[in-house]
Amino acid sequence: MTAALRAVFRPLADSSPSAIVAGFIAMLTAYTSSLVLMFQAGQAAGLSGAQIASWIWALSIGMAVCTIGLSLRYRAPIVVAWSTPGAALLVGSLPGVGYAEAIGAYLLCAALLAAVGLSGGCERLMRRLPASLAAALLAGILFGIGSAIFLAAERRPLLVGAMFFGYLLTKRLSPRYAVLAALLIGGLLAGLLGLLDFRDFALQPALPLWTAPGFSLQATVSIGIPLFVVAMASQNIPGLVVLRADGYQVPASPLIATTGLASLLLAPFGAHGLNLAAISAAICTGRSAHEDPQRRYTAALWCGLFYAVAGTFAATLASLFAALPGELVLSIAALALFGSIGGGLNSAMAEPREREAALVTFMITASGMTLLSIGAAFWGLLGGVLTLAILEWRRPARGSISPARRAAPPVPGPDRRPG
Repeated sequence: MTAALRAVFRPLADSSPSAIVAGFIAMLTAYTSSLVLMFQAGQAAGLSGAQIASWIWALSIGMAVCTIGLSLRYRAPIVVAWSTPGAALLVGSLPGVGYAEAIGAYLLCAALLAAVGLSGGCERLMRRLPASLAAALLAGILFGIGSAIFLAAERRPLLVGAMFFGYLLTKRLSPRYAVLAALLIGGLLAGLLGLLDFRDFALQPALPLWTAPGFSLQATVSIGIPLFVVAMASQNIPGLVVLRADGYQVPASPLIATTGLASLLLAPFGAHGLNLAAISAAICTGRSAHEDPQRRYTAALWCGLFYAVAGTFAATLASLFAALPGELVLSIAALALFGSIGGGLNSAMAEPREREAALVTFMITASGMTLLSIGAAFWGLLGGVLTLAILEWRRPARGSISPARRAAPPVPGPDRRPG
């Protein structure tokens, strides 16, 4: 077999059932996290069904191409998603501007993201980020999703309980298939309990719809610049943290530049921005995706393929996700993230001198607070950096001798008493 053919078939050989399941769950998590927000923002702004479908199509195709391309390029599980905080921002700001002006704001945001990536500024920032704070940020980001399984158990105790204990038993016997077992148990039980409702489901492909951009100061101030800030603070930096925390030392600048350029191309079709994923990426970077870290990139490839399918039929996504019980989706996403949360907390608390700063980062991020339309990830990182700076200010490095001790005369020992 030639080298070219081996390169083509290598992802298939590296793949596994657990990687396929992880890719599917990552896709499911990405869409369920903010799909409703996008429909809400579009309807509030008076967009037609065709415009909303084009919006989802553009994001999905961009996510699919970037995820597959970057994962193959770096042989790492690099997952690209739309900006969930950005979608939340648009709920309040999109109705106040014309759609063409909003497209212009999307283009501005994409241009800024591409410029940051091409300049290498994000890479310099990541080199300065302490590993303990990065791990705490990862654990805080994932904590809300992970703990949601216990809230879901209040509403559907039988469904969630069966999935949880099925996960634990399979984890004991065959850890590689624990998440798959939970998904199968949940799907089967949901069907038996009559929780699957496909009456409103209809297969309908989406068509891209071009909108010529317009530009205005109002759209720039209310959408363009805030969208860039939340994309960097709440998506790209946490996404890089997820990759670095699981040992994937991929360069930051090409990733940000690629997503920025892809956003530029897709903005006229309604895409408000492509960014690195954090929560859905952690599903693909964790051990549940594949025992071998060098083969976990296949989970991201499957995620990208599922993105492409979902984007092709974007008009039917709302009815599809409405057919699944929300408790099933929450529970399977939580179970897939248990390993990443535990690993993040372990790494965050490993360094005693940075432990309190890491704890502040974790607590703020896990709180889910939003301030100035910027999500908790940014404020958690800022709080941890400030805490570390205050606690470590002018403290001598570990193992060094303070200036006072260096200046002090030696204390005579018992065998060197002055005469």
